Amino acid sequence: MKVPGFEVVGECGTAMEAMAFLRSKTEVHLLFLDIQMPQVTGLDFLRSLSRRPQVIITTAYREYALEGFELNVVDYLLKPVTFERFFKALSRFCQHQDSGGESMSISAQPKESDHFIYVKENKRYVKVAFDEIDYIEGFSEYIKIYYQNKRIVTKLSLTWMEEQLPGGDFLRIHKSFIISLTKIDAFTANSIEVGGKELPIGRSYKNSVAKSLHFPGVASKG
Repeated sequence: MKVPGFEVVGECGTAMEAMAFLRSKTEVHLLFLDIQMPQVTGLDFLRSLSRRPQVIITTAYREYALEGFELNVVDYLLKPVTFERFFKALSRFCQHQDSGGESMSISAQPKESDHFIYVKENKRYVKVAFDEIDYIEGFSEYIKIYYQNKRIVTKLSLTWMEEQLPGGDFLRIHKSFIISLTKIDAFTANSIEVGGKELPIGRSYKNSVAKSLHFPGVASKG
């Protein structure tokens, strides 16, 4: 099946064939990678690449999702894959390219059916329910998730995390902060209090905050 804007430039049956193909002069932007392959698994093959194209994993095994978590793949498709789900993965790849290639990760289950996410802290994966989150703080390549008087630090981008959160339940108020709308205690024209913490409203976010909170005093012309 052809998809406009995409061209299949090669098919490989083993990791060794894929390695040779990637070393050829053929330009590869996106790689669909199965986990179960002869000789070397897809995940081991992916780890062996020092430079690699963007990757979408396809597999019949949900349990490998956590291993893929650290490998910055674009998406994780569970077989059998519907065309709708396949097209959604391609759309995510296109958005990823448009954003300048910022690293992305995957959640442990398909995003559209999740009410939670697994995030890695040290050597363990911690389940965080979306409705328990107070706010999320981003710094450098990491984020801090504050929930139920706890805090977890994990290596993810704030922009990627924002894309995983349920629409309409969370609001980005600053380049470094995302808040849960249900956890707001109070707010002013310049800050929002969540879980006893006063967080600043970024200048470039004031109009969107004003629209979401129906508070004209937050709006800014600049």
